Amino acid sequence: MQNNWKKFVKSYYTFPPTGFSLDLSHLSMDAAWIEAFNPRWEQAWKAMKELESGSIANPDENRQVGHYWLRSPALAPEKSLTLEISSTLDSIRTFAADIHNGTIIGADGPFRNLLLIGIGGSALGPQLVDRALKSPDTSGLETFYFDNTDPDGMDLVLSAIGASNFGKTLVVVISKSGGTKETRNGMLEAQSAWEKAGYAFQQHAVAITSDSSQLHNYATKNGWIKTFPMWDWVGGRTSVMSAVGLLPAALAGYDIPEFLKGASDADQLTRCSEWQKILQPKSLPHGISPGMDGERNPW
Repeated sequence: MQNNWKKFVKSYYTFPPTGFSLDLSHLSMDAAWIEAFNPRWEQAWKAMKELESGSIANPDENRQVGHYWLRSPALAPEKSLTLEISSTLDSIRTFAADIHNGTIIGADGPFRNLLLIGIGGSALGPQLVDRALKSPDTSGLETFYFDNTDPDGMDLVLSAIGASNFGKTLVVVISKSGGTKETRNGMLEAQSAWEKAGYAFQQHAVAITSDSSQLHNYATKNGWIKTFPMWDWVGGRTSVMSAVGLLPAALAGYDIPEFLKGASDADQLTRCSEWQKILQPKSLPHGISPGMDGERNPW
């Protein structure tokens, strides 16, 4: 027991900027094991630095992978990208504020609900944030989802919102390519429901998509409230810190600058090539002292 306690004291680490802690005491690793991995770590840090500097990560499509820049725009390899990321964040915050204060309203007054239509990362990311951060104190729109093509599921969601509330429900349609059939079907179902209830769908619709995509062109042609950008260097599974995740989060009332700061703080920790510095300083959970003996420690 005493040896276990000593190992725990030696192998428990906290990272104040992020609020995370790490307990390595149950892993079969010693100083020699760690030292043997140093060449691999060096290689990984070198590859990550090249990636974040704008190297092509997808040679088949000649694409960069830059979702890291979303939480630290200054890291983007081109100033134009830095400005575009920052201006999009400002636009999201302004739009959400206009929704919350009633500057932008639906047919029946201020928006109270949000229907998000997407599939894969375009729906799962926003749902993860919503379920992880939601609390009784959260003030913002109540969010509903079309995240698959199940007709009964869509009917259940529309029933939960209630046709009488469509005039106070904002619809956000998310498709990077703008041609994803599942998302398009969801959009058409929502549009049909709104029009059947006597509402102009375009008065309640917002798009998140690539510039000049099918969805972008459709939203522009039909006079939707607004469109937000989705960039080719952001994959669907890593898009939660783009407009895909940030717009729904802001509309739901979450603090998106703080959300991005947390991710940026975590990035800085994992980019430090001197891992010995990452694991400093050590501290134990509240109420536990390194001086406690084996009989009194909680483990």
